[in-house]
Amino acid sequence: MGELFPKLPVDRWIEHVVDFLDDHLGIVFDMISTVIGGLVDLFALLFSGLPSWLLIIVLVLLAYRAGKWPIALFSFIGLILIENLGYWEHAMDTLALVMTAGLISIIVGIPVGIWCARADSVRNVVTPILDFMQTMPAFVYLIPAIFFFGLGKVPGVIASVIFAMPPTIRLTNLGIRQVPAELIEASDAFGSTAWQKLVKVQMPLARPTVMAGINQSIMLALSMVVIASMIGAKGLGADVYRAVTQIKIGAGFEAGLAIVIMAILLDRITQSMGKKKNA
Repeated sequence: MGELFPKLPVDRWIEHVVDFLDDHLGIVFDMISTVIGGLVDLFALLFSGLPSWLLIIVLVLLAYRAGKWPIALFSFIGLILIENLGYWEHAMDTLALVMTAGLISIIVGIPVGIWCARADSVRNVVTPILDFMQTMPAFVYLIPAIFFFGLGKVPGVIASVIFAMPPTIRLTNLGIRQVPAELIEASDAFGSTAWQKLVKVQMPLARPTVMAGINQSIMLALSMVVIASMIGAKGLGADVYRAVTQIKIGAGFEAGLAIVIMAILLDRITQSMGKKKNA
């Protein structure tokens, strides 16, 4: 079979495309790197600059609004444990990376999801791309990210955005399409513009579904940020990676526990944001 059907040089095609992009869009990649690096540094300065006790109070209050006392008590104990184990600074670095990746996913994903909901042709083009983004092994995203942006936090964020954005796009599209046709017809009858219809009818009704997509994107960003420690991204992922390479079971468990605490806290807070206005 190999002689009848020679191997397609897909690897060389991809390398040519990457080389072309690097040669002609180098300035664009430098600008993206500067913006993302600055955003990560801003979040890191905000989280690390505040006293740990003050940030714990703020997060516990957010958790209380999200799930009342049980989740608030869990958050308080969990955050105190992270501080006690000595992982606070690294946890804040991880949170800065997650917030940056999540913010970019929201800024890009929601408009694309709205565009997909408005045009079937756009949805038909975007859906296979999202399938590709979600099924490609996460480690593969690290390769082009390293090539274009080097090592460190920026390629980690880029890879996290690519890996985490699809749920926001898919569920924004789904939420808008699920708005009852009767309400759309009523808004048209009252002379609403397309923008008024989107802002006052579709997005409020689609809010729970959209927030579910944002929640999933943030959880995926957290998991990818941990993987991105392999290419120099700071945070708890670096502690896990170091523990694995040095076979330090105890240290790996401590860092993993800190990641679990952050994941639960972020999950409950983002879930509550989708429920408040609909309660």
